[in-house]
Amino acid sequence: MFERVDAFVRDARQATMADELGQLLGEVAGELGFSYFALTHHVAFDGGVRDGVRLHNYPCGWQEYFDARKLGPSDPVHRASHGTSVGFAWSELPRMIRLTEADQQVLDDAGRFGIGNGFTVPAHVPGESNGSCSFAAAQGAALPEEQLATVQLIGAFAFEAARRIWRMRQPPVEQPALTGRQVECLLWVARGKSDWEVSQILGISHETAKRHIKQARERYGSSNRSLLAVNALFDGAISFREVLRR
Repeated sequence: MFERVDAFVRDARQATMADELGQLLGEVAGELGFSYFALTHHVAFDGGVRDGVRLHNYPCGWQEYFDARKLGPSDPVHRASHGTSVGFAWSELPRMIRLTEADQQVLDDAGRFGIGNGFTVPAHVPGESNGSCSFAAAQGAALPEEQLATVQLIGAFAFEAARRIWRMRQPPVEQPALTGRQVECLLWVARGKSDWEVSQILGISHETAKRHIKQARERYGSSNRSLLAVNALFDGAISFREVLRR
């Protein structure tokens, strides 16, 4: 699993255009047993991409249907993703949100366009609209359950890659460099250690470890530890090989 994710991250880092990332997502979706992918901010695009990121390979006509009804903020899958930080199958929607008749109609219409069950990875970045990366099977096809852990990671890294490409169109913002100690702390955060455990491992005070991790989060604008690890891995500050090396 980690080998495939690591390969995707390396390829995604090299992508400088949305079409390149879209091609990578299409390839990995197929490898993992999905027919479709959709990576987007949850905004009403009105047919454009000025207000955020959007990449997908959904069937012809679904984008027109989606935009005509301004479903970006109200789509049931999008709404469900706002209440969680981990990926979920669309079959779980009834327990996550109250599905209205209009919601059910959207899901039924998606099926008529050939879109079956899917899996969505939420993306919550402070200061930005909520977003997500979804992978969907064709209508009538089974969801590849054995691939969902890989999809969770791919989705998170894909959204970060898309944000980086999107930011290339904005004026550059100078980011402070991480210190060596911050990188050491990030490595242990990525291994699932708490602030206190990091302090014990590195032989520093609890407050010092908390400060280093807080400064790293501020550097990346990360809202939680999982996103911090994703940002650091995608940025190349740490690597999968380092995380897996104990």
